[in-house]
Amino acid sequence: MDSRVPPDLRDGIRDALPLLLGIVPFALVAGVAGVEAGLSPLQTVGLSVVVFAGASQLAAIDLLGRDAALGVVVLTVVVVNLRMLMYSASIAPYFRELSARVRAGCAYVLTDQAYALALARYAGDRDRGSTTRRPYYYLGVGLTLWVVWQAGTVVGVVFGAAVPDSWRLGFAVPLVFLALLVPAVSDAPSLGAAVVAAAVAVLGAGLPFNAGLIVGAVVGVATGIALENAGVVDGDGDGGGGGGNADPAEGH
Repeated sequence: MDSRVPPDLRDGIRDALPLLLGIVPFALVAGVAGVEAGLSPLQTVGLSVVVFAGASQLAAIDLLGRDAALGVVVLTVVVVNLRMLMYSASIAPYFRELSARVRAGCAYVLTDQAYALALARYAGDRDRGSTTRRPYYYLGVGLTLWVVWQAGTVVGVVFGAAVPDSWRLGFAVPLVFLALLVPAVSDAPSLGAAVVAAAVAVLGAGLPFNAGLIVGAVVGVATGIALENAGVVDGDGDGGGGGGNADPAEGH
């Protein structure tokens, strides 16, 4: 790689490469799903560029394909991405010295993976006795994921447009969400949230404006928080009243 490229940027690109094994199929499905939902290729790619948030992007595509009200689509995307507020607040101290323009660019490429890798890198600076040029490493990860995501979406759009209608690939979106859900259900609160959210979404399938999904998401989140605050943990841990020291759940 060009020696003029900052070393921390190269490190970010290098650390992002293993993640692409999971990003590429996800992006392909997003492209195919957009076309299957009735969006034009330009609309599908535009949504990918503007939103750039895998799970909420697929949720938006699914709702748009079912002619949901625009307000419901936007609210669903916001709820699914609420965790980004916590990510931003957590990583903001490391970017305090940057200009507002650079911070805005960093916010645009914020993802679960970019946040996790960058935070681990910055926190480890003290142990290594070194200092990372912070925006470069973060942008190395974030921009790598962004470029691959957009490229994968474009390939998915081309593939989806070429697929005969008789193939009916609408099942791809639910399968991707199941793949995301299973690893995230790691304890009792997350299991309770998933079960309640799914049940409410199914029961609310007939609600006006296709609001069942957003209602299920909100009720599921509330259930998970309530169970966690009540001290409900897995088998090896004790409840809040038992004095156990269970680790807090990690959200997806």
